[in-house]
Amino acid sequence: MMPPSLPDTRFVKTQICDRIAVVTLDRPPVNALDSVTVRELTATFNALGKSQEASVIVFTALGERIFCAGIDLQDSSRRHARELVEGDSTVDLLDPGAVVRECFWAILECPLPVIAAVNGKAIGAGLVLVSSCDMIVASDTATFSVPEIKAGVLGGARHLQRLVGPYKTRKMFFTGEPVSAQEFYRLGAVEAVVAPELLMDTALELAAQIARNSPIGLRLGKESLARVEDLSLKDGYRIEQDYTARVTRYADSAEARRAYLEKRDPQWSWS
Repeated sequence: MMPPSLPDTRFVKTQICDRIAVVTLDRPPVNALDSVTVRELTATFNALGKSQEASVIVFTALGERIFCAGIDLQDSSRRHARELVEGDSTVDLLDPGAVVRECFWAILECPLPVIAAVNGKAIGAGLVLVSSCDMIVASDTATFSVPEIKAGVLGGARHLQRLVGPYKTRKMFFTGEPVSAQEFYRLGAVEAVVAPELLMDTALELAAQIARNSPIGLRLGKESLARVEDLSLKDGYRIEQDYTARVTRYADSAEARRAYLEKRDPQWSWS
């Protein structure tokens, strides 16, 4: 049953257990992103970020071959049309890419840590979804690609740079060819590469390890990480000190210290 705080969705399924939310993209046959799906993902991650029911999210997709085949090109053509179609109120003529960006930012800026469990091919915007997460575990059948140049469009390279750096990004972008999960692991982008049948267990084990920590600490910690990512060492560490001062004002911070010293599980109060 879907938690009452989450939106009703058609292509995005959510389950919460033991403070772990599992968000599953389910739009057969290839989990391509149309306007409805990206709005559902946006609403789901925004709702989870405001909820106290979960402390960490595992984001995966249904199917064994494809995590996400990217943007639905037919829907993209509709969104980029230069005139409105009667009865269609979803097209933004001035900024047709806004709805897609909002989806990516909802994942990137979600207050909860997000683990991508990549079960197959992550293509184009599918790779961007993965890049927007905090950690990645992948099936050994997974691949990553940005074939936009082959489809007459552009985009995704800046997200790819977060994963593999500028030079590997240029090779992948200019060729459009896929790269294996094992290569992404070698480059440090992927946390673990496992057999398909072990993918969710591996992601959930990592999620459980994270979920044991203070939900307030996780949220402030992720916000701090996002703010310092592109800063100099001195500027970034100064901001981290400010966040330390913020988190220590909460009772959960004192409880974390007591539990650590007493070698017991902490009892979080959200205060």
